[in-house]
Amino acid sequence: MKYTASTPDQYVAQLPDDRKGAIQRLREVIGTHLPPGFEETMSYGMIGYVVPHRLYPPGYHCDPKLPLPFVNLASQKQYIALYHMGIYADPDLLKWFLEAYAQKGIGKPDMGKSCLRFKKPENIPYDLIGELCSRVTPQAWIARYESALKKR
Repeated sequence: MKYTASTPDQYVAQLPDDRKGAIQRLREVIGTHLPPGFEETMSYGMIGYVVPHRLYPPGYHCDPKLPLPFVNLASQKQYIALYHMGIYADPDLLKWFLEAYAQKGIGKPDMGKSCLRFKKPENIPYDLIGELCSRVTPQAWIARYESALKKR
């Protein structure tokens, strides 16, 4: 779904009632667990957590005017989406996440390369999402990002 919002709070205010609580709780979990340095903002029409230009002046290579994206959170038509670039870029982090998710006993995650899709908000493993967010610092994300750019 497309929402027109200039702040994360405006974004949440526009959500259907059945999504507001889950998105707000995910915001709290992500904000609590992300290491210092990431900032919450609007990014690509979603709630985003980015490495700001003050920490990484070059910005995002696709558009250097934008800060370096790391996590995005969105309410899509059929699901809540969490886009975590760390699980896309770091095979060890992905392996850990899949093993930890399996231990939750809630089935197999519905995933794309960096996208976790939650069709039922009651099945979101908030504690696991928090731990996932805590595992990558802005400095580690910058290093991984720059390493990937050099390989291109």
